[in-house]
Amino acid sequence: MDALDAQVDMLLAQESKLQFSSFSFEDGVSVGLDLLDRARLDKLPVVVDVFAYGQQLFHAALPRSQADNGEWVARKRRTVLRFSHSSLYMGTYCKSIGMELDQKYYLPPCTYASQGGGFPILLRDGGVIGVVTVSGLAEEDDHALVVAALEAHLTKQQ
Repeated sequence: MDALDAQVDMLLAQESKLQFSSFSFEDGVSVGLDLLDRARLDKLPVVVDVFAYGQQLFHAALPRSQADNGEWVARKRRTVLRFSHSSLYMGTYCKSIGMELDQKYYLPPCTYASQGGGFPILLRDGGVIGVVTVSGLAEEDDHALVVAALEAHLTKQQ
């Protein structure tokens, strides 16, 4: 197994682990605030977004983030909602088969992004109901920030 295949497996394991028994509007705000606190602590130039049940539950842009980060959030969110996988998983999977997302699925890169930072809000018995997204850092760092916030939220729920 090569490094990309191992990363694909690791990303799938994260998605399997980070599932909710329920997810409310308040949970969305709580996850968003946790992400905001984490980003403020390290003075990260990010946009944070939580989208569920067909609407934006939380959105914030921190100093030094760019308007373009909001566009990346939207593109990553579309990717997660279309494929029910994290945007980093989609990019890594496509690389593992020697393709890019737009080549494999004929999707316009101005509408979909397979860079890390978008992670599905997964219900154990209900599938994907939303997306938590961060944009502004390297794709692996965007992804790691979201994963850390979701892990913390799930730990609090237990």
